[in-house]
Amino acid sequence: MQSNDNVKFEQRGRIALLTLNRPEKLNAINYAMADRLLALLDKIEADGSIRAVILTGAGERAFSAGGDIHEFSRSIRNGADEAVRDFCRRGQALTARLETFPKPVITAVNGIAYGGGCEITEAAHLAVASEQAVFAKPEINIGIPPTFGGTQRLPRLAGRKRALELLLTGEPFSPDRAVELGLVNSMVAHADLLPAAMDLANRIICHSPLATSRILAAVTRGINTTIDEGLLIEREQFARMCATQDVHEGLEAWIERRIPDYAER
Repeated sequence: MQSNDNVKFEQRGRIALLTLNRPEKLNAINYAMADRLLALLDKIEADGSIRAVILTGAGERAFSAGGDIHEFSRSIRNGADEAVRDFCRRGQALTARLETFPKPVITAVNGIAYGGGCEITEAAHLAVASEQAVFAKPEINIGIPPTFGGTQRLPRLAGRKRALELLLTGEPFSPDRAVELGLVNSMVAHADLLPAAMDLANRIICHSPLATSRILAAVTRGINTTIDEGLLIEREQFARMCATQDVHEGLEAWIERRIPDYAER
């Protein structure tokens, strides 16, 4: 395991486990943590032995309570230009990177997921929540809108009216509600959280890593376009697969009734 104080990195087989590691601050995301996450994602993307990412929080209380208010409030006091540059753009860059990452990203939400912690979960491809998880969009309580993409992704996941109720009241909501809204895939017992996330990752990484990447790209790029534009994106991703060894291995394995053997990349 590698640790840089604010984020832990561990590789478990073909899965990278990233742990937000400021438990005394409820894993609040400061600028250094966001930068560290972005650097780790660059490293993971380049490492062919890693097929999926699980992101969770250290300690028993929080996945992440959101942005570090003490830090970003100083940026706000220094004016809008600095606040947008240091806080808003950094947070949006992080969630955009997670959303468009070419390997599956699964959040294992182990506790509080407020503000930026909720926005990371919105941006991730998949999410599993502990029964002890609690979500909220509380930015309105300090007089700001969400800044890591929450005004855009949550309405796309949950629908405009349901998202606006959460955004405009700032009220917490349960993991059951998060499942209903489409924010997370499933809720499990707290002790089963990491095993459930690992199981989900393993059910994905047994398939072609190239096909996985193409599916992620097609869905992420196509979801906010017209159906015709989305179908064009789908055709482009299919065409990119046709020349790969993975598609030939997959077809031959199916014809021969055996498990495909996808080479590590």
